[in-house]
Amino acid sequence: MQDQSFDFIVVGGGMAGLSAAAELSRHARVALVERESQPGYHATGRSAALYSELYGNAAIRALTRASRGFYFEPPAGFAAYPLVSPRETMYFAGPDEAQELDALAAALGASSGLRRLTAAQALDKAPVFREGYLEGALLETGSADIDVSGLLLGYAALARHHGVTSCFGRAVHRIDRVGPDWRITLGEGQGEGTQRLSAPVLINAAGAWGDELAALAGVPGVGLVPKRRTAVLIEVPRELPAHGWPAAIHVGEQFYFKPDAGLLLLSPADETPSAPCDAQPDEFDIAVAVDRFEQATGAQVRKLRGRWAGLRSFVADKTPVVGYDADAPGFFWLVGQGGYGIQTAPAMARLTAALARGLAVPEDIAAQGLKAEALTPARWRARTSTAEMG
Repeated sequence: MQDQSFDFIVVGGGMAGLSAAAELSRHARVALVERESQPGYHATGRSAALYSELYGNAAIRALTRASRGFYFEPPAGFAAYPLVSPRETMYFAGPDEAQELDALAAALGASSGLRRLTAAQALDKAPVFREGYLEGALLETGSADIDVSGLLLGYAALARHHGVTSCFGRAVHRIDRVGPDWRITLGEGQGEGTQRLSAPVLINAAGAWGDELAALAGVPGVGLVPKRRTAVLIEVPRELPAHGWPAAIHVGEQFYFKPDAGLLLLSPADETPSAPCDAQPDEFDIAVAVDRFEQATGAQVRKLRGRWAGLRSFVADKTPVVGYDADAPGFFWLVGQGGYGIQTAPAMARLTAALARGLAVPEDIAAQGLKAEALTPARWRARTSTAEMG
């Protein structure tokens, strides 16, 4: 069995891994490894896919802003159709939640795309709420729905164009350090025997399995916690014209809903810690989502038209971990995107390609206030060392 040699091996074929491999392949020989038979099977394919520059912490918002140009004016030939469709986002407050709305407005600060709505104005935007429920809302006018499939296909085509070697349906069985290289042994795939890949750089984009992949390489984890998020599709109550409604997110993120192909996508915004797995919806979480929606709207959900769950993986500060591990030469982390991996994907891919090649943060991303130090895995190593000394 002979090794195939590359400059970079990316493990994980979700949006993060695929887009990073595609960007790196402009400059280097890249292999992409994914144990599922298709890209984007887990978290990527189960995303609510909303582009919002106000969603997430400061690092997430910076990466999102840096992705805007790509989404609204993608490179020529990248996608056959627009990657985004305008969709306002409304952060609404229910009874006695005016203070929470004020706090959110203060946290988000002044923004040209954000304006305050009265209860009547919010009801006019989404006339599904019951009379008297709303205290008011904040409206983001520059947000949009994202075509996840179109984005994934675009990056897949870019990867093929630049010669990425894709190994789908192949699990990583063993990782060894051989001289200056990482050697990855893959299990048997459909009609294929075992396979070995070698490269000086291994990029860990394994999502919920990120710490498990690191352990296989003998590298300490970063404390990834996969959390289940549940979603259901319901019929639009009272046959209202929901296609023009904003995405509606409770100010305390107790639940949210948005139009989706003639139906409503509804979620209880659950964050239930889970082992890495093919996540399935829990009946209790579904019942919570339906109950909160019915309490807010007075509508009765009679039938579910679809249900699913996905894992959103976080570290303790809810900021992605992107960069080389100081204690494992050539081991590069690309994990912890949480629920923001789609909206940040274009900027994250370019950032990863730059940092993995030893370059600085791209100027347009740095201009949004993002520094590599905010994402580096070294922030966890420093905490671990301090704890051990104490």
